[in-house]
Amino acid sequence: MVKKSQYIDIEIDKLTNSLENLITGDNFPTDIVITDLNDFKSITKKEGWLFDWKSEFKMPDRDVYKLTIVNNQTVIQGLISLSVKTDHVYMHLIESAPFNKGKDKVYAGVPGNLVAFACKLSFQRGFEGYLSFLSKTNLINHYEKTLGATHVGGNLMIINTVAAL
Repeated sequence: MVKKSQYIDIEIDKLTNSLENLITGDNFPTDIVITDLNDFKSITKKEGWLFDWKSEFKMPDRDVYKLTIVNNQTVIQGLISLSVKTDHVYMHLIESAPFNKGKDKVYAGVPGNLVAFACKLSFQRGFEGYLSFLSKTNLINHYEKTLGATHVGGNLMIINTVAAL
């Protein structure tokens, strides 16, 4: 099954070492672990998620990871789909939980934490932090500014070692 290209379309609200509750200002440490089939019972379009994450989970060439708050593993704050290529990590999809989107979101830092995890995975695999993804055209400048990503042509963006660090 060949899937069409998916473009990353998420605003990086804040780069943090944890999630920041926007109401209280409190910070919460996070965990990122691989998902299992049971996670997808509540990750549906009906619950406000934009993407078909169960279908993404079933793709043999990628892994879906969930971001949770330490000691609260049942509430998924965000998801990311990654593939390990021969010389870098590729980001297929990324999404904040519905309650972490828009002006009334609960936590800041979800997308930044997920991208940082992808860069960390790249370092762990010996790829020096290199991460690539396809960006929506209107967010190319945003990713250059917030993530230090480099636009290499078309919609392709790359995060290199310096930016990944």
